[in-house]
Amino acid sequence: MSAINNSQSSSSNSKGAKTSGKSAKSIAILGVALIAFSAIAVIQGASKVKLGLDLRGGTSVTLTPRATEGTKITPEAISQAVEIIRQRVNSLGVAESEVAAQGSGTNRQIVISVPGETGEQIVELVGQTAELRFRQVLVEAAPNALSVSGDTLTATLPNGVTPELSAKFATLDCTNQANLKGGSTESPDVAVVSCDRGGTAKYILAPAQVLGNMVSKATAAIDQQGAAGWYVSLDFNGEGATKFGALTQAVTGLAAPQNQVAIVLDGLVVSAPRINEAITGGSAQITGSFSQQDASNLANVLKYGALPLAFDQGEVLQVSPTLGSDQLRAGLLAGLLGFLLIFIYSLMYYKALGLVTIASLLVASAVAYLSFLLLGEWLGFTLTLAGIAGAIVAIGITADSFVVYFERLRDEVREGRSIRSAAETGWVKARHTIIVADMVSLIAAALLYFFAVGGVRGFAFTLGLTTLIDLVVVFAFTHPLVSLLSRTKFFANGHKLSGFSPKSLGMKIKTDGSENLKG
Repeated sequence: MSAINNSQSSSSNSKGAKTSGKSAKSIAILGVALIAFSAIAVIQGASKVKLGLDLRGGTSVTLTPRATEGTKITPEAISQAVEIIRQRVNSLGVAESEVAAQGSGTNRQIVISVPGETGEQIVELVGQTAELRFRQVLVEAAPNALSVSGDTLTATLPNGVTPELSAKFATLDCTNQANLKGGSTESPDVAVVSCDRGGTAKYILAPAQVLGNMVSKATAAIDQQGAAGWYVSLDFNGEGATKFGALTQAVTGLAAPQNQVAIVLDGLVVSAPRINEAITGGSAQITGSFSQQDASNLANVLKYGALPLAFDQGEVLQVSPTLGSDQLRAGLLAGLLGFLLIFIYSLMYYKALGLVTIASLLVASAVAYLSFLLLGEWLGFTLTLAGIAGAIVAIGITADSFVVYFERLRDEVREGRSIRSAAETGWVKARHTIIVADMVSLIAAALLYFFAVGGVRGFAFTLGLTTLIDLVVVFAFTHPLVSLLSRTKFFANGHKLSGFSPKSLGMKIKTDGSENLKG
């Protein structure tokens, strides 16, 4: 009998040592991760959380739709433009921007408000029409040429060039900056006169054969050989691949400049490369001495298609914070009071076990703060008052996870298990409840984020992020820490301040010395 007891004791000690080592390892990994992410934040200079439009202000620009040939200003077109501009802003990583239509009828305008000091640059980008067309070059000449053949009028016009086009070509001066603003949305079915975007040449271009809506993918890339620098790579859908192949096949072998295909964006020629052979693979490249930022911006605006209208940029205004530092301090004070009340309640109700709650919340706060710093640096995440509210709500969700675990643990002790055993059996029974409860919050946050706009999305994002952090902290820190503490004499012997004394557990001592549950 003694041998059996010794064997059981040895097995129990071995299992306990294994569990203790696993718990310590989990906490150590979390600690190393925190140190690593802190180092990354320092290296990247992410020292402050970026604040949203309501807390730090930003830039607001009004876009006024311009009637052009073949387009009408309708409420439907304005609504479509708002959605496309919102997608472009979000793709640039600018969080908590505001894109909305104002006015009524033909006087409707689009107002874009972006946090921070770089708003004007962003607005200029997202306000591009991004009407992409591929046209065969019929005529190429100097930016101020007076005719299709040089400096004098000519009686012989190239194929496809009408007298009307020739007259329009003669009057277009591409050295005039007013003609280099772009924004044209002329019909793709007619030949047009256009300038190079740098004002170095002017063209007569054939009707468009390939349109921007035939592009399925646009990405910025760099020529690894260094010859072409940054460019935008395009992939066409089935129709686009067929038409682009036919266009390049038709111009191959023609005399210059008719063997060139112009890539036209918003009415201006970005580049007009010579075609030496048919391109049938369904891909193309837009080159034009792009910087990395230029190529990335162009790829972003092309991803979501062209705006249905051309827009004129109105006055650029600096937006003052709508809430300001007083409201920010009030929001942070509310969060601090929430923490303080949870700390007091935990210590009063759970005694020393409440210190685990405090430590876990501090770790969760550190992880959340680092997340805000790094997401702001990597994705342009900005924290608004609505986002702060989402984080404060998540404090309650996080504390609730600890309550579920601690109460399950105490139930196990009341049923006669040791603290060490209860720490594991209670966790097995509690973790399912914790996961289910957090999944409800995550689903709600996801639905709010994808179906709402503006500040509600900020609330949903921080709620979802901090709920995920809660899961990480409970699994990687709270449970391992309780497992380690359960092996100390202070907790294992049920000290009156441990939270596991008979009084704390709601048990009473009978006169015969045995214990029983109250009620």
